[in-house]
Amino acid sequence: MKHMNLPNRLTMLRILLVPFILLCFYLPASWGMWVAVVLFIGASVTDTVDGRYARAHNMVTDFGKFMDPIADKLLVNSVLVMLTAQGKVHPVVTILFIAREFVISGLRLVAAGKGVVLAAGNLGKIKTTLQDIALPFLMVGHVWKGFRIVGLVLLYASLVMSVWSGWDYVYKNRELIKQE
Repeated sequence: MKHMNLPNRLTMLRILLVPFILLCFYLPASWGMWVAVVLFIGASVTDTVDGRYARAHNMVTDFGKFMDPIADKLLVNSVLVMLTAQGKVHPVVTILFIAREFVISGLRLVAAGKGVVLAAGNLGKIKTTLQDIALPFLMVGHVWKGFRIVGLVLLYASLVMSVWSGWDYVYKNRELIKQE
């Protein structure tokens, strides 16, 4: 990591935090989930910071373009799976989020094969922001019912944005997947 620029280091830090966040789900003490929340929020903030910093300082790299979305998906989907395992998120919700990511990743692979780079759209960024806010509320929803309600409302809003942004992304890039 010593030859990486700061945005790429932040991306790698986000990936390295995932196992620690997941480990916190297994800690028997109630403070474990609070530690997971703090780590998750910190990791989520790096997702915003690294991209903005890279663009502002002309540090955008192919490594960053490749790893940043992977780090984001690994972070969010890992926590979604853990919350599903705990019964805090319905399995169908998690499946829909993950399915959308497969579709978008597949479309990006097809585009890359044709020399086209597909940037994240604003709808997808809204989806991610809503997820990043919803998940900590759900992680500590056992503390106060209000946290759980806020988390579920935000998560379902994120699910709507996920489906909408996924459809929009595919529709706008449908020429890439036309049958020949």
